[in-house]
Amino acid sequence: MTGHVARTLRALATGSAMLALLSGQVQSETLGDALISAYRNSNLLDQNQAVLRAADEDVAAAVATLRPVISYIFKGTYSEGRSPLFGTGVNSRSAEHIISLDWTLYDFGRSGLGIDIAKETVLSTRQALLQVEQGVLLDAVRAYMDVRRATQAVEINRTSVNVISEQLRAAQDRFEVGQITRTDVALAEARLAAARAGLAAAEGDLKVARAAYTAAVGHESDGRTSLPGTPAFPKTLAEAQALAQKLHPAILRAQHQAKVADLQFELARAQHFPTIEAGAQALRDDDGDTSGQATLQLVQPLFTGGKIASAERKAIAGRDAARAALTQTAVEVAEQVANTWSAIEVARAQIGAIDLQIEAAQSAYDGTKEEAALGARTTLDVLDAERELLSAKSDRTTAEANLQVAFYSLLASMGLLTAENLKLGIPVYDPEAYYNVVKKAPLSAQGAKLDRVLKAIGKN
Repeated sequence: MTGHVARTLRALATGSAMLALLSGQVQSETLGDALISAYRNSNLLDQNQAVLRAADEDVAAAVATLRPVISYIFKGTYSEGRSPLFGTGVNSRSAEHIISLDWTLYDFGRSGLGIDIAKETVLSTRQALLQVEQGVLLDAVRAYMDVRRATQAVEINRTSVNVISEQLRAAQDRFEVGQITRTDVALAEARLAAARAGLAAAEGDLKVARAAYTAAVGHESDGRTSLPGTPAFPKTLAEAQALAQKLHPAILRAQHQAKVADLQFELARAQHFPTIEAGAQALRDDDGDTSGQATLQLVQPLFTGGKIASAERKAIAGRDAARAALTQTAVEVAEQVANTWSAIEVARAQIGAIDLQIEAAQSAYDGTKEEAALGARTTLDVLDAERELLSAKSDRTTAEANLQVAFYSLLASMGLLTAENLKLGIPVYDPEAYYNVVKKAPLSAQGAKLDRVLKAIGKN
């Protein structure tokens, strides 16, 4: 990692570390709280952590191929026949106890390549786990902002219902004294019904948002949210894309998969070479007689009907596919960064324009309401002005939520939306803890050290 990238990461980590402190009110659940809960309660993370531990065991299995295999064999035989000389039955029984040892002494690097393939697969699976983690945390961000947006939408619509109700009462009073017609009252009644329908729809959206929040975060939301601050990210699109090319788990995973494909090609070529194997047996029969033998053999494939050549061609195709996938992944990551960067700019521009719209709409509404009281404006004019103001405020909440999601989508597109980088202040899963215990293929299924590791990660 270059010094520039390291400095950039430190700056981003410092900015992101403020996430847990960015709350509007003490009683509100911050976005940091939601992310912590999502990380702790995610079944997807549990599932993929287990997948990673299974990949760790593939390294242990590959290491085990370098070791001898010792087996106990019990061999019992029974034969029955008839003597050709006397015509009588001949029966025999025997039992043998055998200790067998088989050991591959040399296979021209095939076992070593198998170990390297397993190790690269582990590294690839770790990056897949980080991709899942980013998805879990980004889903939590979306759920948090959706609840905030939906809660504000309910408040806006409820305020609209209250305002139109007052306008309806005022219209009825003016109708009774003959200042307006029955049509004006009907217009106010229609708008009130529409406002109530909008409130009901907003309340339904809030229920849906809270259900999604529960699924993403792991507990219900009471709707008390606060707007987080802006996380730190690079100053230019080019810098963000360069950082993503170095750090995004999808690219790193594709790099390891390409390395696996290269090793599989080498393994396919190595199948042309011989294998040197040693064997030994110690035998004791039911009479107590013992015997033993040792063997050393070289096995060289001479003709396999084209099977080895086919496997080699398949490995070449797999290598080409993995390299193309790596290139395409880099293109897609750069596109994701550009899209999220654009989304931030669009949302910021929308918020700026909407703020001006709200200011103008509020002024228009206040003026129209005063003019209507003097008889210079109709009830419909007031209702239209109120609807414009409501629409602008609603658009503001949506744009604000989109901006926050875009911020964290940009972090995810650079590979930085992880619990470790966000400095959430909680223990994070250590992918090396289990691997370091099993990588040398320990003989016991558990063992004290492995027990401690499993307990530490909560999987015992």
